[in-house]
Amino acid sequence: MKNVLLIACLLSSTSYLMGQESLKIVWLEQYEWKLLSNNEDGRVHVIEIIPGKETAENWTMLGQMMSNKGVADLPMDQAKDLMFEQARATAPDAQLTEVERDEATEHPWILFKIENPQLAEQEGTESQLWYIRQGKTALYVNFIARKEAQLADEFVAEWSAVFKASEVVVLGEDGVEEGKD
Repeated sequence: MKNVLLIACLLSSTSYLMGQESLKIVWLEQYEWKLLSNNEDGRVHVIEIIPGKETAENWTMLGQMMSNKGVADLPMDQAKDLMFEQARATAPDAQLTEVERDEATEHPWILFKIENPQLAEQEGTESQLWYIRQGKTALYVNFIARKEAQLADEFVAEWSAVFKASEVVVLGEDGVEEGKD
């Protein structure tokens, strides 16, 4: 279990000086996350996690972390719009709401939600709280999804705090964050 949590917390991506740049997110432990998928094609690395007691066929919450290697200096509005257009392909009635952003920091970020009253050609619904953060060598695109038409304010506040506490770090050759023992 600890290994899955470590994988979920540290999404390794691209070379940054001597180590690997990564986005460190500490996912809420009470869900006892398990790895659903971990795929990398050289340019994109995607990890999906679900609560430990759920299955791939019957999840209520899904976390996704994606690093897009070599994508630097992408404006946050452009990144947000790209994710929204992808969502509208399967949910034409999707609604986009920006929650917060900080573009004055070394690693700009944006938080927004995409709420879907109904998915096309599928039963049910899915809404996501998205967090996109620009690293020096990669763009990190993350979300937490619920099978709900709208995300509760408490859910948005809780997960916004999780995402905003994340940090871009550099991992040494041993896979440990530089400066940490």
